[in-house]
Parts: sequence; C-alpha cells; structure tokens
Amino acid sequence: MKLDILAIGAHPDDVELGCGATVSKEISLGKNVGILDLTRGELGTRGSAEIRDEEAKNAAKILGVKIRENLAFADGFFTNDKKHQLEIIKIIRKYKPEIVLCNAIKDRHIDHSKGSELVSNACFLSGLVKIETTLNDNVQDAWRPKRVYHYIQWDNIEPDFVVDVTGFIDTKLEAVKAYSSQFYDPKSKEPSSPISSKNFLDSILYRAQDLGRLIGTAHAEGFNVERYIAVENLDKLM
Repeated sequence: MKLDILAIGAHPDDVELGCGATVSKEISLGKNVGILDLTRGELGTRGSAEIRDEEAKNAAKILGVKIRENLAFADGFFTNDKKHQLEIIKIIRKYKPEIVLCNAIKDRHIDHSKGSELVSNACFLSGLVKIETTLNDNVQDAWRPKRVYHYIQWDNIEPDFVVDVTGFIDTKLEAVKAYSSQFYDPKSKEPSSPISSKNFLDSILYRAQDLGRLIGTAHAEGFNVERYIAVENLDKLM
C-alpha cells in the first residue's frame, strides 16, 4: 500500500499529541495516512508496553489511519546509527509516503529530538539507490519523501507554519484519551508524571485554540521545517 503521509513518533501517543488533528483532517480529505512508532514506550512512568500496544491500536482506529507499525527500538536508548536508519528506510520504501511527519526538532524528552534527527536522516538516505534493502526477500526501490515536517511537542517552539484543524480537535482529543494509562485520571493509582496532570491534558486544547486564534480559526496545529516552504503565488496563502 502506498501512503500519502507517514506520521512517525518515538513513542506511541507522540503522533496523537503532536499532529493528531492534522492526521484526522488529511484522512477526511481522502489521504492515505499511516503511523510508525519507533519504540513501545516501555520506560514510561505509567502503564506498560503491553498496555500501550493496545492503546495505540485503539487510537489508530479513532484516527482512521490505514496502517500502524512499531519498530520496537529500545525506549530511551535508540541511537541515530546505520542499524536504526536502515529499519526506518525499509518502512519508507515499503509505503512510499509523499510527506513524513516526525518528532519535534528540540524537546524536553531526549527521544523526541533523537527521533527527529534519526527520521530526517533516514528520509534522505532512503532516496540513495546504492543503499540496498530487502523486504520479504525482495529488493526495495529507493524512495525519498518530498517533504519532512516536524510537529511541536512539549516545548513551546515557534512554528514555521500552522494547519487549520477546526472541526478535528475532538477526534484528536479522543485519540489522545485512548491512552488512558498515560494521561489525567483522578482515580489512577499510578505514579504521577509530567503528562499525567489535568493541566497537561487541558493544554492540548488551549494550545490548539491559541494557534487558531493567531490565524483567525478555532483550532490549529504547528509544525517546523528544515527547508524553506514555497508557495505558488500569494493567493495560495490562507
């Protein structure tokens, strides 16, 4: 299956938190979208890898993505090296996405910035014909996504562009809440974490509202780029 967009996160729930509404909107426009998780989030303060596996499946159904895969890299300890790059290259060549969405360039959690650089490097290397990969004993064709965008996570980074996601924030919130082991639950006996507070859960909505306010819409999500964004003409701007 060829994907239009592949959203990649270091942990299950990264995609939902960072760009869940954008994913939902693109799917509503007829795009084929998939999610790739690099780790199972086994070092998370709350829950377990097995619980998060199930939560990720439920969140994928809510968003309506075509596929969701997990490379099961070591949470907290994966590195940007040839071994890890090749595994991501295999997925990129398998699904041939036009656009890749990935972790924030800079963020509180070290896996986010590591994942960001790792995925960006893999997207470039995936286009080199002399790098050979195989899938199911078949040699894969080289493929390089046309664009790589980085969603914003914990840190309040100034976006390079924003997407109007008015009408899709409820789907995002439902997908985020599918990770009930991770986020605010006053009845939970689990240890508290930076993302388990009510303030964090509320921040998902108020950040989207604030970005929407700045562009004159109800809700928006922000992204960063590595290269200049080009527009055909001024009429193409919102």
